[in-house]
Amino acid sequence: MRLYSLKRLFTPSVSIQGKIFVAFSLVTLFGIVAVTSIVYLYMRETVKNNAFTSVMESIRQADESVNVRLEEIGRLNTVVATNNTVLATLQSDTQEPSYEWFLEQKRLEEFLSALIAYKPYISRAAVVGLNGKVYFVGSPWLDKTVLNTPMMEYFLQHGSGRAYYHQAGFNDSIITGRELRYNRKVIGLVLFDLNADSIKKTYDVKPTPDSKLYVIDDKNEFIYEPGTSGLDKDTVISLSQELAGSNASVEKVIHRKSYLVISRKSEYTGWTTLALVPMESLLNETVRIRNVLAQVAIIVFIIIAIGTIQVSSRITRNIRKLRSMMKHVMDGNMTLPAAEIRSNDEIGQLYQVFRRMVEELKRLLEGIMATERQKREAELAVLQAQIRPHFLYNTLNTVKYLAKLNGVPNIVEVSESLIELMRGVLGNSNEFLTLQEELQYVRSYVNIEKYKYVEPIDVTMEIENEELLQCRVLKLMLQPIVENAIIHGITSAEHGGLVVIRIYKEGQELIIEVTDNGKGMSKEQIEALFEAKSDQAGSRFSGMGVRNVHERIVRLYGESYGVFLYSEPGQYTRVQIRFPFLDQSEVG
Repeated sequence: MRLYSLKRLFTPSVSIQGKIFVAFSLVTLFGIVAVTSIVYLYMRETVKNNAFTSVMESIRQADESVNVRLEEIGRLNTVVATNNTVLATLQSDTQEPSYEWFLEQKRLEEFLSALIAYKPYISRAAVVGLNGKVYFVGSPWLDKTVLNTPMMEYFLQHGSGRAYYHQAGFNDSIITGRELRYNRKVIGLVLFDLNADSIKKTYDVKPTPDSKLYVIDDKNEFIYEPGTSGLDKDTVISLSQELAGSNASVEKVIHRKSYLVISRKSEYTGWTTLALVPMESLLNETVRIRNVLAQVAIIVFIIIAIGTIQVSSRITRNIRKLRSMMKHVMDGNMTLPAAEIRSNDEIGQLYQVFRRMVEELKRLLEGIMATERQKREAELAVLQAQIRPHFLYNTLNTVKYLAKLNGVPNIVEVSESLIELMRGVLGNSNEFLTLQEELQYVRSYVNIEKYKYVEPIDVTMEIENEELLQCRVLKLMLQPIVENAIIHGITSAEHGGLVVIRIYKEGQELIIEVTDNGKGMSKEQIEALFEAKSDQAGSRFSGMGVRNVHERIVRLYGESYGVFLYSEPGQYTRVQIRFPFLDQSEVG
C-alpha cells in the first residue's frame, strides 16, 4: 500500500494527489528559499552597514581624540611662542658651560616640565634656537645636530600654521612645531612630540580580531599601521588614493581575500584613516545564522511535505472511491458498493450525479431487455403468421395430385406431415424448443418436400449423443437451413441429392451442421446471403433465411455464436450453427 501511495505521489501526470503534492511542495520550497534568502541577504547587508557605522564612529572618535590633543598642544605652542623668558633666553649671549647658561636651562626646563605635567601623551617638549641653543624635557635626547635635519627644514617652511611631522624610528612619534619670532624674525622653533603609544591606543579600532587599520598623512606617510601581518604599503596607498579620502565603504578583493574597506579623512589634520575588515570574519556569525536558517527551512519543508501528503490524501480519498465505483460499473456491475461519499463538496455532488446516472442506466437497460424480449416475441408471432400462400397452395396441389394419382397412403403421409408442421408453427408460441422437437419439424417438412421432386431427397441425421436431443434451441432455427439446402443445393444438382444433419457438442457449445452435396456457393454469394436487405432467397416455408436465423442467435448470445457457411463450388455447402449448450433449467 505504501509503495502504491509513493508511486501515486511521483506520477503527477496520472494522479491528482501527486499533482497536489508537487504543486504544494514547489510553492512551499520556493517560499522557504525566497524567505531564507531575503532574510540572509538583509541580515548580511545589515551586518555590513552596522560594521560600517561602528567602524566609522570609532574612527571619528579616534580622530576627535587626536584632534583634542593636537589642539591642546597647539595652545601650548602658543604659550611657549609668546613667553618673554623663552624669547629672551634664545637671544641671550650666554655660552655653555657657564653659570648663566645653567640658570637659563634650568628656568626653561622647569617651564617646559610645567607645561607637559600630567600630559602623558606628550613624550617630549623642546625649544630649538637657530643660534644653536637647544632646551628640552622628556625623551628622546635632542641636541644642536637637529638643526640640519629634514624635520627642521619642514617646520621652518610650514611652522607658521598647524604643522605635523611623522618621525619614523625607534620612538615613531608625531612631532608638532611652531616658529618662534622676535621683531618679525624667526629665531627658533618650539616642538612637542605626541607619544606613539597614545596614537596606537587611540587608533586601536578592531571590529574583528583580524581587522587592519591604517592612518596616512597627506604625504602618504603612515601615521599608524598594524604591527604584523599587514598589507604592503603600495596596496594601502593605492586604496587610499582610489577612495580619495571620502567617507565611504567598498567591498574589495585583495590578494584573493574579500575585505570591507572603510575610509575617513580628518578635517583637522588631513589624515586619511583606512579600515580593512575581512568579510569572512565580519560575516562569520551571519554564516552560522544562515546555516541555522537552512536547517530550520529543511525541517519546515519536511513537515509541510508530510502535511501535504496527508492533506492531499484526504482530498483525493473520495476521488479514489468514485474511481473505484466507476470501474465497478465499467465491469458490468450496475449495483454500486455500500461505501458512500457523504461530503458536500464538488466530489460529493459528482458522486450523487454519478449514482443517479447509474440508476437511470440500470433502468434503461432493464427497459431495453424487456423491449428486446417483446420484440423477439413479436417477431416470432409475425413469423408464425407469415406462412407463404404459394407454399400452402403448392402443398395442397400436391395433396390433390396424389389423391388423384396414387391413393390414400401418400395423402395420409403428406396430410399428417402438413398438419404436424402447422401445429408446431402456429400452435406453439414458445420461443425455445427441444432439439428433438425441432428435428421433428424438419422431418415433417422433408416429408412434404420430397413429393415435389422426381429424384428422391436423402436426408440423414447423425446425432453424437441422444441426450443432446433434450437441449433447448431457438424455434424454427434448423428448418430454414434445411430448406435452403434442398431448394438451392441438391435440387439443382445433376446427381442424386444428399443432406446430412450432424449434431454434436464441443466444449460448452451445441453445434449443428447441415451439409449438402449440391452445386455449392462462391465467396461472393455467401457474403451476399448475409448482407441482403430483404430475404428474397430465404425459406419458402417460413419466410426466414440464413441471415434471419443468424441475427436471432447473435442478438441473444453475441458475436461468437450464429450461422457460419463453408462451401466449395460444384462440391458441397456446409452450414454450421453454433449455439450455447442449454438444458431445461437454463432457458429462462
